[in-house]
Amino acid sequence: MYRVFGHYLPRASLVLFCTELSVLLVSVFVAALIASFEGLQVEAVANGSKLLSEAALFAVSILGGMFATGLYQRDQRDTPFEALLRIAVAFLLGLMMLWVFSALVPGQQFEGNLLPLSLLGALIGITSCRLVYFDATEARLARRVLVLGSGTRAAEIARLRRAADRHGIDILGFVPCAGDQVAEVEAGRRIDLTVPLSDYVASERVEELVIAPDDRRAGLPDAEMLDCKLQGVRIIDLDNFLERQLGRLRLSALKPSQLLYSDSLTNVLVRPWGKRALDIAISLFMVVLLSPVLLLTAALIKLDSRGPALYRQRRVGLGGEVFTLCKFRSMRTDAEIDGKARWATDRDPRITRVGSFIRKTRIDELPQLFNILRGDMSFVGPRPERPEFVVDLCEQIPYYELRHYVKPGLTGWAQTRYPYGASTDDARAKLELDLYYIKNYSFFLDLNIILDTVQVVLWRKGAR
Repeated sequence: MYRVFGHYLPRASLVLFCTELSVLLVSVFVAALIASFEGLQVEAVANGSKLLSEAALFAVSILGGMFATGLYQRDQRDTPFEALLRIAVAFLLGLMMLWVFSALVPGQQFEGNLLPLSLLGALIGITSCRLVYFDATEARLARRVLVLGSGTRAAEIARLRRAADRHGIDILGFVPCAGDQVAEVEAGRRIDLTVPLSDYVASERVEELVIAPDDRRAGLPDAEMLDCKLQGVRIIDLDNFLERQLGRLRLSALKPSQLLYSDSLTNVLVRPWGKRALDIAISLFMVVLLSPVLLLTAALIKLDSRGPALYRQRRVGLGGEVFTLCKFRSMRTDAEIDGKARWATDRDPRITRVGSFIRKTRIDELPQLFNILRGDMSFVGPRPERPEFVVDLCEQIPYYELRHYVKPGLTGWAQTRYPYGASTDDARAKLELDLYYIKNYSFFLDLNIILDTVQVVLWRKGAR
């Protein structure tokens, strides 16, 4: 994987992105060439700079649709039909964005058959890229990884079963070392070296060496590891390796130093002005754009059941301060008549007919845009939890209070990668994701989460 703006991206995904960007740009130029052969009077054919700007606009729009539908999400496990459906939706969203951009930028309207021809070429090219990518490219670009250790800690890598967790890597094997307390990796995956480590690394073209003994005090082959480093091999410890692959900080192995030496943590805590500017811009745009949806939803809620359209609830925000969060009411007014806070459950009987729909489409969350404008929340961050739950969770889950060092968000890394949480175990799993976000915060990661949120809403993932 490569680290881009503080966020890990698989090498195969970067190659795929660059290839598909090229396909989209070329499709416009090929369409212009076909138009010129057919004798069509298209201004962009004769005007090179106009054609280039239209090609860039076309590529950005379609790529935006592809990001929004999750086509670049590394844990995507679609069937071929589902992938084709995502591509179709991506192109539809891309066309909508292209229409908006064309209306805002004078002189950027596609003429004649240029747009249909570009779309046809792009659709064929993107579909072909995806077939090649899933069939062969990713395996060829996977980083060749050797693990130093075969004990309890190294076995955590051996237990990575999900394709998403092994994305971008090819585990060659596990080398037993003096620090292993007991060999837990199966014998067939252990490598007993008969040559120096550096010679084996060179002969097998190892690109990354993961240091995972049970006890480092027993000694590591430092001189041979240095030789590997000088050969261009990346040396990484187990905790950072698993953080990168899983996209989370494991609470069971979390050390304060993992956060102490993080520059990204300084950015999100000490220099939040850029994040605040993004929050205001996006929230204002969405309030204006979705104002008809907000008004219609409020009216439907009032017609469907008795009670106010908005529901106000106390939540814990930055620094542990409690604020009032606004949502569209999706439950009956007597949902918690006894005053006891409850987790929402699957097919919760307290949810109204309109409430069921707005929860699945996440429309019930839209009034929180006003919380963002007011400064209670950010657009991206850990989801704010109810004070009643926070007291118990802080007692049961280590480091839980760390999530209150940043503003809570309307969406977040945990929301796009974990289903709806309704238990202490779910809260623990989501905290691991939230801590990854806090440690690796960047503007790029925020944009990635915002785009992922669109596909979560479109595919109705994790709603209750």
